[in-house]
Amino acid sequence: MRKKRVLLLSEGFGAGHTQAAHALSVNLRKLSPGIQTRVFELGSFLHPTIGPWILSAYRKTVTSQPRLVGMMYRSNYKKSLNRFTQLALHRIFYTQATTIIRQLRPDAIVCTHPIPNAVISRLKRLGLNVPLVTVITDYDAHGTWMYPEVNKYLVSTAEVKQKLLQRGVPSGKIQITGIPVHPNFWEQHNKEEIRQRFGLKNMPTVLVMGGGWGLVSNQELLEYMANWNQDVQMIICLGSNEKARAELEQNPVFRKENIHLLGFTKEVDKLMEVSDLLVTKPGGMTCTEGMAKGIPMLFYKPLPGQEEENAQYFTQLGYGEQISSFVTVDRWLNTLRDDYATVAARRSEMIRTINRYNPSDSALAIMQLLERGSTVMNLAP
Repeated sequence: MRKKRVLLLSEGFGAGHTQAAHALSVNLRKLSPGIQTRVFELGSFLHPTIGPWILSAYRKTVTSQPRLVGMMYRSNYKKSLNRFTQLALHRIFYTQATTIIRQLRPDAIVCTHPIPNAVISRLKRLGLNVPLVTVITDYDAHGTWMYPEVNKYLVSTAEVKQKLLQRGVPSGKIQITGIPVHPNFWEQHNKEEIRQRFGLKNMPTVLVMGGGWGLVSNQELLEYMANWNQDVQMIICLGSNEKARAELEQNPVFRKENIHLLGFTKEVDKLMEVSDLLVTKPGGMTCTEGMAKGIPMLFYKPLPGQEEENAQYFTQLGYGEQISSFVTVDRWLNTLRDDYATVAARRSEMIRTINRYNPSDSALAIMQLLERGSTVMNLAP
């Protein structure tokens, strides 16, 4: 009997979308050895030259003109991509996307980013007969996610479900599953082994994440926190932003004891395990990973739009707080230094609360869709 095949499509506009796709892939294969999965960033895979260029341009816009990003987000908040944009995406991706689907013959397609979601929705209008699952990877529901061809929406919260209902999406198409994260974030690791591996001390620790997406560009904040190095250990994750890492390495402020500069790593779950506070941009995926680890979060300058919604959601739950000034940073670092027991107790309480959420719900929802029967792919020429 042929194994069920799931094609997961994302885009590289923010790492969280692709991380969600990989997390689903791992969870699906963990739940059932009878499932095969493939993950693609559609634009980067089909257009390896143009894709990175577009991504770089988007990144520069996000970091240099956040107000423009917010205006674009709000102006189309309740709308799907316009017909011109859909047609342009269709022209760019139709032939290659169709070829991939015919070669892989998936039993379900899962999209964790609006662009492949729009592409597959249009293919379904043209005759593609494969279930489409859309995983909304934020704590908001922008109109660009929504198409009548979507068979199932997997959403983070009841509030996001309500927004879909208000825009006419049938209730039976929506399932609240939480945002999928890698199973490693739900497991406890040996802290002493992690500290030894990364050369860390057993002392209050702050993990800073932001890479090239706006946090690291504000060296004033990083330098301010680095001056706490005698009382608080800092881990600054710069991702694949080698330029930013080189600049910080040349700065004497970051060559002090207890300051650690890291590049790209697949062990963020372990770094969160040994950290006591996360300073980050409030992307949906990073916030969900932090929540899974029970780590309190400080949010740096949320982008207008989905990051603002994410920050508001986690702040209301008591899982995080937005940095309004250095006063916010001082208060948290003082607490880490002078009242560490309070921080530890708060984290334990967060983990007890979070344990009510089943991290496999997204994968289970996809498996249920697969179990309804084999699909016959019919793609009109």
